[in-house]
Amino acid sequence: MTAHAAQDPVETSRSVCWCCGAQRSDDELVHLGDHPEVGICPSCARWVHRRGTQIEDAHHPSIAGWWRARIHAARTAVINRGWHQRGVLGALLRRIDRYLP
Repeated sequence: MTAHAAQDPVETSRSVCWCCGAQRSDDELVHLGDHPEVGICPSCARWVHRRGTQIEDAHHPSIAGWWRARIHAARTAVINRGWHQRGVLGALLRRIDRYLP
């Protein structure tokens, strides 16, 4: 007679973010409506949202779009200079970035 290993019924399946490859549980991923097999992590979902907004702003210029473009330019400058990786300043910049469009 062989013994079977008991399986934990609460075990959550691990999935991979289709964008960055990070391993997360299924309930931590954002799934696309028509393609539920596609899951992306919250960080990548934020990036996709920002990129979608940039595309919309390019097609439909507005004052708000102009401000978002300035914020994107500032974000790019910070990343190119590596300021986001500098101790307290970097932590502050990353925290501010969470609340910017």
